[in-house]
Amino acid sequence: MRFSDHGRRVVVGAFDGGEITSDAGGLLLREVAHRLDLFGRLATCFDDRRNQEQVRHLLPDLLAQRIIGIALGYEDVNDHDKLRHDPLLRMTASAKPGANTSAPLPALAGSSTLGRLERSFEVSDRRYHKITAHPARLQDLYVDLFTASYDTPPERIVLDIDATDIETHGQQVGGFFHGYYEHRCFLPLYIYCGPHLLLSKLRHGNVDGAEGAKAAIKRVVGNIRRHWPKVEILVRGDSGFARTNLMNWCEANGVDYIFGLPRNDYLLHKAQKIRSRAAVDFLATGKTAAVFGHFYHMTRPGTWKCPRHVTAKVLHLAGKEQRCRFLVTSLDWNAPAVIEAMRQVREPLENQGGKAPKDLLARAIYAAIYCPRGDMENRIKDCQLDLFGHRASAHAFKTNQTWLILAGFAYVLMTHLRLMALKTTDLAKAAPNTIRQKLLKIGARVIASVRRIKISMPDACPVAEIFFTAWRCLAPP
Repeated sequence: MRFSDHGRRVVVGAFDGGEITSDAGGLLLREVAHRLDLFGRLATCFDDRRNQEQVRHLLPDLLAQRIIGIALGYEDVNDHDKLRHDPLLRMTASAKPGANTSAPLPALAGSSTLGRLERSFEVSDRRYHKITAHPARLQDLYVDLFTASYDTPPERIVLDIDATDIETHGQQVGGFFHGYYEHRCFLPLYIYCGPHLLLSKLRHGNVDGAEGAKAAIKRVVGNIRRHWPKVEILVRGDSGFARTNLMNWCEANGVDYIFGLPRNDYLLHKAQKIRSRAAVDFLATGKTAAVFGHFYHMTRPGTWKCPRHVTAKVLHLAGKEQRCRFLVTSLDWNAPAVIEAMRQVREPLENQGGKAPKDLLARAIYAAIYCPRGDMENRIKDCQLDLFGHRASAHAFKTNQTWLILAGFAYVLMTHLRLMALKTTDLAKAAPNTIRQKLLKIGARVIASVRRIKISMPDACPVAEIFFTAWRCLAPP
């Protein structure tokens, strides 16, 4: 290919560079996966009924190829018809390099083989679907990886639960029109603890937002307490999860909760004093007034079995109707989490010479305990957009569930890379797509000999220092 001349020199290009990769940063993903034994543990969540004497691509290798490919930005299975020859991916996703070390690394699996892996939930035709996934084991592995990331058990953790949409196209099984999102979609359920993914469950688009929430929380909490019997757990969600069965289960099993509470006339009436204080503060200052308060609330008989704490926030703005938000919680006012939240709210005011407000308790519960759940929205975006969890394009519902779980493990891989190796760098809080573009997409020449494989990266790499820092954290002893 000839391009514009550079002075007196002719400029030409060709795809004949040999063993060159554009994803040299995949070495870091490889080290993280080795630390976690990720793909070996993933393989135990599948039944492999293939004749092992005739198998060319082992199950851990197939999982490594697919998940690392997603992390590197290759969401389509068809991409692997070319990627199977990429020198770095061949080294990263191949557990057995072969006896002849002077021979080139074998090619990886093609798109048809990987496609059968993604259809591993479909067991209707056992002649072709010889790999069967166990979704319950895969979901449990999320929790096992999360608990293993701690050296010592934490005193308390917060579980965030939320639902989102995955838009469907055509007549995919399980896709229905949803009035809130205004399109046909699936309605997956996610549970996170901080940056850690603990559950990613695909659901039909016509279910209630809290459908299966109690069973999901029960399973996740049970797995966590199997590792950490004494940990204090707080479940946090928006008003869609303020359901009686979930709150009753939490109270019966020693799990605290804080959920948004749908507004109604009765709650507005009980919050009348709080609303009046907001109006008085607005008239006194002429500025937007935010007032907090709390009270006990009991619904009609047959729903709530006892009165529960309700926290209210009233926002009074000029020329607009008051905005009222309500929360319901089981937290004891003397609980360590509440005391810590009050300290977080009070200290900045005292450092500025101000006094603690009268509504400090309700303000702390709302601002320091409930509002941080908004960060979960960013984690869902990371999993859905940056790691292609929204690409549920198969016709069969179970195949799309497999895809969502594999995308979830790509998120787990990227999260552990950030936590293990990037804490002290500029990428400590970066989204997966930023990490991919800056740290993983590095062009390099792969030079293989009998004794070593050298990944020769460019001298002018702008993130060389960050790469060195990550390598020092992940390098084998």
